[in-house]
Amino acid sequence: MPRRLIRVSRIREGRPFPLGATFDGLGVNFALYSANATKVELCLFDSRGRESERIVLPEYTDEVWHGYLPDARPGQLYGYRVHGPYEPDAGHRFNPNKLLLDPYAKRIVGQVKWSPALFGYVLGHRDKDLSFDRRDSAPSMPKCAVVDPAFTWGADRPPETPWQKTVIYEAHVRGLTMRHPAVPDAWRGTFAGLQVDEVVDHIISLGVTAVELLPVHAYVDDSHLLERGLRNYWGYNTIGFFAPQARYMASDTVGEFKQMVARLHRAGLEVILDVVYNHTAEGNELGPTLSFRGIDNRSYYRLSEGRHYINDTGTGNTLDLTNPGALRMVNDSLRYWVEEMHVDGFRFDLATILGRERHGFDPRGGFLDACRQDPVLSRVKLIAEPWDVGPGGYQVGSFPPGWAEWNDRFRDNVRAFWRGDEGQLAEFATRITGSADLFDKGGRRPTASVNFVTAHDGFTLRDLVSYDGKHNDSNGEENRDGTDHNLSANYGAEGDTDDAGINALRARQQRNLLATLFLSQGTPMLLAGDESGRSQRGNNNAYCQDNELTWLDWEAANQEEAKSLTDFVRRLGEIRARYRLLHHGRFFRGQYDEALGLKDVTWLLPDGSEMADEHWHDPHGRALMMRLDGRSPSSGLNEPGSEVTLLLLVNAAADTVGFTLPEITGEHWRVLVDTSQAREGQSIAGGERWDAVDRSLALLAVERDATA
Repeated sequence: MPRRLIRVSRIREGRPFPLGATFDGLGVNFALYSANATKVELCLFDSRGRESERIVLPEYTDEVWHGYLPDARPGQLYGYRVHGPYEPDAGHRFNPNKLLLDPYAKRIVGQVKWSPALFGYVLGHRDKDLSFDRRDSAPSMPKCAVVDPAFTWGADRPPETPWQKTVIYEAHVRGLTMRHPAVPDAWRGTFAGLQVDEVVDHIISLGVTAVELLPVHAYVDDSHLLERGLRNYWGYNTIGFFAPQARYMASDTVGEFKQMVARLHRAGLEVILDVVYNHTAEGNELGPTLSFRGIDNRSYYRLSEGRHYINDTGTGNTLDLTNPGALRMVNDSLRYWVEEMHVDGFRFDLATILGRERHGFDPRGGFLDACRQDPVLSRVKLIAEPWDVGPGGYQVGSFPPGWAEWNDRFRDNVRAFWRGDEGQLAEFATRITGSADLFDKGGRRPTASVNFVTAHDGFTLRDLVSYDGKHNDSNGEENRDGTDHNLSANYGAEGDTDDAGINALRARQQRNLLATLFLSQGTPMLLAGDESGRSQRGNNNAYCQDNELTWLDWEAANQEEAKSLTDFVRRLGEIRARYRLLHHGRFFRGQYDEALGLKDVTWLLPDGSEMADEHWHDPHGRALMMRLDGRSPSSGLNEPGSEVTLLLLVNAAADTVGFTLPEITGEHWRVLVDTSQAREGQSIAGGERWDAVDRSLALLAVERDATA
């Protein structure tokens, strides 16, 4: 119970906008959206987390409850108790005994302490969620904190890297810095740790232009994980869409996140956030009441017959972005992270959910349209994970102009091709030239395809070539979790081995996969640690492993084999940046220019003759040459310095294949990349034979002085 009553004269009317707790230098305005509540109490807490006051918000305007406290200051801890009907069958789950987090809280202090009091119903009751629990949840709940938004950004400017020059590095805040020797102990695993020069310099050296961070919004550790001595590592369990996760802060101020952004911007790196607006940590009807459920369940969640939740996310609940209040919250959150925190873009988890209308996915749906016309959001990078588990949930290539998409078709084909699967050659050609079959519409460019071979979810690159199957026993689910569709191979031994031949092939396959990623049209995304051969010992679902299994081992990264792979990635980054033919932002169409006798792209058999239809349909085809010519008008590179011809030689067969190099009058081919590491840097005349060892790739170039 509150320790003292509020004086009537102290609370003022305030304003319904902006939502959340807003400090204006003199006091704090509190505003909370709830279309169906009957009363809202603002609860204040002292520094020890003890409730000191309950204040009824005096005004209700346009479905927003609001009030102004002239003596409130930054650092004030608060939460809400919301009154209304408890009628689960009608979609209402109001319970004022439960302390609720403000959906617009900019900082959340403390962690959820799992107890029966967190649930709006009586655990174990025969009526399940139809029962009503009267226990106070405040002692088990984290608290919201008022923040002072003041921050001196100085000369900070967004890098605004063009899409065609973008290279993404997917990383985890903790995983990247927990074991880095240059990061002070107190900064490890935090936003402060990402500011350390040695960390930033490493990222830049790879040719990376953007750091994509796994979820940093405040999230909840699942109770079943804590019971097993684990916790939610990836962070796809959000409860606060405006607040940074406290675990990632070395200090007690959100300014630490801003400092990190400013430091990365100064290095020319963009910051992209992986965001989870498809569901919350409250789960289904049997989950806890932490925020949205108790504030206005029927407005925030998609419901089936009132009581039950639609579960298109596979996590128990689904946010309802057809509701104006929920849609506004998501868009306000996105704008906050751009305008106040200076981030440069977002990767949307299970983004099909965000485009779901009542009838299903709609590329012209409310949220997608809102982003496209928004003057703030339309100018940052928007990346969709274009699938969910609901009906019609797979929507790769279906998002509207202005969006990029994770391309799992690239991932699966490239893995299968290099593994030696049959019938992959034709699709491989489509994938490495930007996946026009998926994205060439509405003026979209190859950059709409975010290409990746590995990501946080699944095998690391090293494990992809070291394990035939998953090994997730440490997750405590008897290896039932995680996908079985890995398209991996161990090449003769499961896991680590001392066999020199197997290890040499694995190393070459890693180079093949990395080279394919960097040399393909589209936007490459590199998983942090793949550049040094990081392993998770065969765990392909390490979502709950916040330990040395998932943290980057920087000591191992300094060993000879790892350094060699890192140097190879750096070389790939340099080559991609240097040659505009590799990132020119247009689809190759194979158009022939009669005056020059050139095509922008030409597909050749190993003997040097041009490929015909029957060759594309040969299920045993595993080798080809791709010639890209910058002199072709259709290449779009008619600028000085663009007269370069590139030749990609690909051999995914298990045997050596002889290639006859195309003749170039008066010129020699220079070897830029050779994953067999036999001929890099050499100069070879056209017409000569190139014996490509089994499972290898090479990139050759002829450069001419276009200004002469």
